[in-house]
Amino acid sequence: MDTPIGVFDSGIGGLTVVKELARCLPNEDIIYFGDTARVPYGTKSPATIIRFSIENVLFLLKFRVKLVVIACNTSSSHALPVLKRDFKIPIVGVINPGAREAARISKSGRVGVIGTNATIQSGSYNCEIKKINPAIKVYSGACPLFVSLVEEGWLNDDVTYTIAGKYLKSLKEKKVDTLILGCTHYPLLKGVIKDIMGDGVTLVDSAKRVTAHVKDVLIQKDLLSENKKKGECRFYVSDEPARFAKIGERFLGQKIRFVKKAGEYV
Repeated sequence: MDTPIGVFDSGIGGLTVVKELARCLPNEDIIYFGDTARVPYGTKSPATIIRFSIENVLFLLKFRVKLVVIACNTSSSHALPVLKRDFKIPIVGVINPGAREAARISKSGRVGVIGTNATIQSGSYNCEIKKINPAIKVYSGACPLFVSLVEEGWLNDDVTYTIAGKYLKSLKEKKVDTLILGCTHYPLLKGVIKDIMGDGVTLVDSAKRVTAHVKDVLIQKDLLSENKKKGECRFYVSDEPARFAKIGERFLGQKIRFVKKAGEYV
């Protein structure tokens, strides 16, 4: 019960998931691994994404984690079935919780999905939504530059509005009433995306949905921490811990007190 939750991502974006986990499960310890040396995953082949994801889980298991969250849409899209097959501990991805929420709240049956090239090309959100409700029409679009804009801190700049306008134009024309933010960086651009899509479109933040799912799994498996004190978050990265800490504090909204280069501990 009192071992940590493990979270991995290709880099920094998964901190939006950590922020939600810490808010909703405040007594849980969290070990986060960001593969900053090999980011981005969104441009890699499925085989490479799967290999990296297996290595990430193996690293987290060194800390005796009780559950692993894949806080990366690209890894969830390609590696989740393999990880569930190869490892005994519970492993939760971000695709299914977001898909279920979108299918639940869409009134028009027209759902949009934005994400990295690899996530969109995988068709994973489309597949999950169709399993839930085959009648829903799913429209998707890759928004690869959003990651760089977020990491630069350009969350409300004119250039961000220009790029977002181009990316979202086709989805707006499709008259979707629900839009899944299929990358953990994208919640930081909610304001821009909402402005462009309009009030009639509901944004689905996968970070919030996956946290609710994690809590359900911990309860079902009797793994909720019995600690009364506030949980601790420790962060490991494969490269550039100082840069991770600087940008990561923007994601978390608080200071990162523990970050180490994973190579020193492997």
